[in-house]
Amino acid sequence: MASPKDNIQFLKGIGPAKAKRFNALGIETIGDLIYHYPRSYEDRTTMVFIAELEVDCPACFKAMVMRVDKTHLIRKGLEITKVVVADSTARLNLTFFNNRYVAEALRRGEEYIFYGAITGDYLGYNMTNPVVESPYDPPLMTRRILPVYPLTAGLSNKAVTQAVRQALEVCGAPPEILPPEILQTYDILPADVAYKAIHTPMSQEDLAAARKRLVFEEFFIFSAGLSLMRARRKEKTTVPYLNRDMGEFFSALPFTLTGAQSRAIGEIVADLGKGRPMNRLLQGDVGSGKTMVAAAAAYCSVKNGHQVALMAPTEILAEQHARSLTALLEPLGVNCVLLTGSMSATKKRNVREQMASGEPLLAIGTHALLSKGTAFGNLGLVITDEQHRFGVGQRAALAEKGENTHLLVMSATPIPRTLSLILFGDLDVSVLDELPPGRQGIETFLVNESYRTRLNGFVRKEVEAGHQCYIVCPAVEEGEGESGKAAEVWAETLRRVVFPDLQVSLLHGRMKGQQKEEIMAAFSRGESQILVATTVIEVGVDVPNATLMIVEDADRFGLSQLHQLRGRVGRGSAKSYCILVSNSLNPDTRARLKALCKTTDGFRIAEEDLRLRGPGDFFGQRQHGLPTFKAADLSMDMGLLTEAQTAAAQWIEAHGHEDSPAAGAIRERVRALFDDGNVTMN
Repeated sequence: MASPKDNIQFLKGIGPAKAKRFNALGIETIGDLIYHYPRSYEDRTTMVFIAELEVDCPACFKAMVMRVDKTHLIRKGLEITKVVVADSTARLNLTFFNNRYVAEALRRGEEYIFYGAITGDYLGYNMTNPVVESPYDPPLMTRRILPVYPLTAGLSNKAVTQAVRQALEVCGAPPEILPPEILQTYDILPADVAYKAIHTPMSQEDLAAARKRLVFEEFFIFSAGLSLMRARRKEKTTVPYLNRDMGEFFSALPFTLTGAQSRAIGEIVADLGKGRPMNRLLQGDVGSGKTMVAAAAAYCSVKNGHQVALMAPTEILAEQHARSLTALLEPLGVNCVLLTGSMSATKKRNVREQMASGEPLLAIGTHALLSKGTAFGNLGLVITDEQHRFGVGQRAALAEKGENTHLLVMSATPIPRTLSLILFGDLDVSVLDELPPGRQGIETFLVNESYRTRLNGFVRKEVEAGHQCYIVCPAVEEGEGESGKAAEVWAETLRRVVFPDLQVSLLHGRMKGQQKEEIMAAFSRGESQILVATTVIEVGVDVPNATLMIVEDADRFGLSQLHQLRGRVGRGSAKSYCILVSNSLNPDTRARLKALCKTTDGFRIAEEDLRLRGPGDFFGQRQHGLPTFKAADLSMDMGLLTEAQTAAAQWIEAHGHEDSPAAGAIRERVRALFDDGNVTMN
């Protein structure tokens, strides 16, 4: 027997060259291969007669070889072999291109199983390159429910299927890790049955039961990991904050906090006084006032003699936070410093020296806060803004720059409850479900290119009223695949042709930090009336005078992303609008965009976005810290997630600290899953 840790080259027929192709799929060991689940299945169990074959409908049939012609070379690199087969109902011409071995292996007068689709019409039918198997061999590509695997260049589905079958024969299924009582309570298949059935299902019922097992197992392991994190967090201790008088902070605010903000600040301040590290998610819709809550947390920490690190995903947002928080907190005695990658070496060195000295301060920055050269002398609180853009490992890396630091995770992206369970299952949650007084509703409309003249007129009307406009494009420049209208070209068109009398500025993520800051600052001062941008302005940018958001090729964005863009306007007292421009005629696309026009509830929009786009596309990039689930689908398996969470919590409570082999096996799988998801278990 082989070990799951054995190199894939242990298997027959897999040499160094083929192993590299498997490596491209993340498969290096036999165990990796067994965990390489099919992405879909084809039911090839039904056999038909030749006369029953339908054009363009693949099917299996049994037929006798009547004639095999000699292979001919049509041109360099293209060989053709003609074969005639027949059953009791009809004859059929088969054509094999560049498949001399298969075609010439067929013996006249013998029967074979074929799988393929016919082409042609009543004048004659043909089948090209069908799958061929002997009826006396075990079903591999015919007469079965065929798994269809994720592939890479040079690796066929047949090659993967053969390798998986061999792996199960020489290694067997992974050992059982789910306790017997859980298998019984939740009607879960044993491991040996499930892992065989997921690769070689005998029926659709077998497949459904196997998939249930594997999804439940993944969710159980993940939930057990979160439970272990929570348990370890409760074991950690830190110095409780004794000075929790927030009166001076509240008195300095130029406005009254909402009830939700006051409640969240109370929860955070209470956490800081408990003597164990806070792990809290602050979640709120666009404009709900998360920055003021973060400011309160930072004030409390600095007043207790500690340092605070606030990490933002972009330099624009970091610089904006630095300006607003410095203005608010420095009069209260809180020193605020900024650290970003684009700063000069001298400025970086000066800021890092302050941080390393341990003096109480608020350090605001981007990923530069994570760099090896950045050290904190007395880090007490870490705040991450737009957490889903970092990944859980980055949040942990920043927290590890201190000892048992408090953590406040902020997200302006409303995250569906289903995803929150996965992304932030180890955190306590505070929700800002109120908007500050005076925030205007934003009217949203969907139009196509035929409205361009009227739309340009509306832009001019808003500008003449003293307001400003964002125009967001999906691409920076032309030629970026099928990415839609390009910001650079469209900005130039607006400057030269459409609005030659107005100031049109351009902002995109490829610009250097200093240049972006200058452009954004100029727009904030009203020096340009129109800002053409990419989604670099999606989060956090605050210009109260901007009242119009136009999104070009809106069908190329997710609903939650569009909702974030819409949130850049409506931040002042004037009426604001969002115009979605799309020429798509796809009814599903238009229904999706119209849904955004009907509601400004970010959580409803997020749930719809998850349902339509799935978790893989929800954030538009894979920097959101989701662990790698191989079997589970977050958009359809939430019932199993709930069951698995219950089962895992009960198991951890009863057996989490045991040294038994069963408990050790579960902890080992927890570590493996969380390593894949870039999550620390320390």
